Amino acid sequence: MRSLQNIRANTAKSAALTGQPQHVMLVILLAWGAVSMLRYSPGSPSFLGFDAIDWALLTILVVIIHQVIVAIVFRSQLHFAVMTRLLGANALKIWGAIFMPFLIARPLLVLATGIADYNSLDGSQSLRIIGGILLLAVAVWGAHSVAKYFGINRALGGDHFYDEYANMPLVNEGAFKYTSNAMYGVVFLGLWGIALLTGSWNALVLALFQHAYIWVHMYCTEDPDMKVIYA
Repeated sequence: MRSLQNIRANTAKSAALTGQPQHVMLVILLAWGAVSMLRYSPGSPSFLGFDAIDWALLTILVVIIHQVIVAIVFRSQLHFAVMTRLLGANALKIWGAIFMPFLIARPLLVLATGIADYNSLDGSQSLRIIGGILLLAVAVWGAHSVAKYFGINRALGGDHFYDEYANMPLVNEGAFKYTSNAMYGVVFLGLWGIALLTGSWNALVLALFQHAYIWVHMYCTEDPDMKVIYA
């Protein structure tokens, strides 16, 4: 049985910073690249009073804030038990209340960008719609697999908080039958689906940015954490 208390006692506190310099450098490069790829057309439509560039920049900012908060919470909880010491048995529930609004905002902001930048992509609209529907369907299937087989609390990083989650077996049902990381590999395809359905270049850039950045989180934060917890 894994004990997070024992893991903390036997892990160097400096491990809390593992991968974070790389995280900072990579997100700077990704954000710079995404911003440089955005397209603004004079006289382009707006949505709720904001043009596509406004929505895109807001999306990038929200995504960065979200993933930086996740990195801070994961590392401070795993190595110092900050959340459970401060919040006790409610720590994971409160963390979920912080995390979920950011998660919900991410596709909605891509959609808002796409509406403000509607049909800016060249090529066949019919093919884009078919591709978008297929990607959204796969993403919904992946999200269902996460909720049903993996569990929301575990997806929130429950294995950083409580022993019961750290000792759960690997999941190999639903989308997890085909990939060990259905959340990042499958669910995030929905962002691409939104971009294709709205035919928006700027939404497509945001989908690329978010998908790339979630893998930065995986390799710079989550994977080192897994090596500590499941060593």
